[in-house]
Parts: sequence; structure tokens; C-alpha cells
Amino acid sequence: MHPLQHPLFIQYIVNFNKEKDYFECHEVGEEYWKSVAPKDKMHPLTGWIQLAVGMYHWRRSNYPGALRSFIRAKVKLASGGVWVEGFDHEKLIGILTTSIEAVTERKPFFIQEIPIVSEELKQAVESYYSEQPLIEQDPYYLMHKHRLRDRSSIISLREQKKRRNL
Repeated sequence: MHPLQHPLFIQYIVNFNKEKDYFECHEVGEEYWKSVAPKDKMHPLTGWIQLAVGMYHWRRSNYPGALRSFIRAKVKLASGGVWVEGFDHEKLIGILTTSIEAVTERKPFFIQEIPIVSEELKQAVESYYSEQPLIEQDPYYLMHKHRLRDRSSIISLREQKKRRNL
């Protein structure tokens, strides 16, 4: 299987292009990255994650956070290779360039889609999307998801880690 046909990456694309849920892109992207290249912060999957994080920050008008994320994403995705196969690489880099310029100029957020050119990848995304019901998200929730989600498990893990380090 091509690495970008992995179910978690397909879910990333659906979250990005169809649902505009950039926070969820980060979550599934990170899960996939940890299974492929844990701790390799220069792996191209981290570029995909940072693209989504940039969109999330930009939507929230966190321009410095968006700018940092987009710049890092562009560096990691610019080299091409297997991790951008199936996409219009020139347009993908163009999206990052446009996003960097827009957040630098403090322009309002606007939605962009990852440009898929591979028919096989398009079919995988459509198949996944048709099998999963679209859940219309409240725009406020999408914008502030990191604050509004249940964080009890994260807090519990942090507390356990603190206790171990004492």
C-alpha cells in the first residue's frame, strides 16, 4: 500500500477537504506519524500536520502561530517525494506560499483544499467519505475545538507523568 493510501491519511484528507476540521487533521496525522516515524520531527508527515495546524491557527486569527506552522510545513513538503505523490505538488506549495503571505498581511481566513490529482487517491477519499456520515460541526466548535473537547484523559496522563518524575 502506498503510504498516502493509509486509512489515517485518507481520514486526514477527508477532515481537511470535506469537513474543514483542521484540529482533527492534526489528531489523525499525529497518530499516523507516531506509527511511521515517531520522534522524527523532520518527517514529511509532520509537514502535513503543520499545514493543518496553520489552518487551525489562521481560522482563530492566531497569525504568529499560523505563520510558524505554514513555514515549517512548506520546508517539509517542498522536497516532494513519496509523501506528496498523488497531489499537485506545485499547487500544494502555492497554497502554503499564499497562506504565508495572507497571514503575514493579517488577511482573514479563507478555506483552501489539498489538490488531489491521483484518481486512486480521489476514489479512496470518496469511498471513505461515503462510508462515514458527515457530521455538521458548529463553526464555533471547529474554531475552538482544542478548548472545548474533553481533556480529562490528557490531564490524567500529565498528572501521572509528573508523579513519575518526582
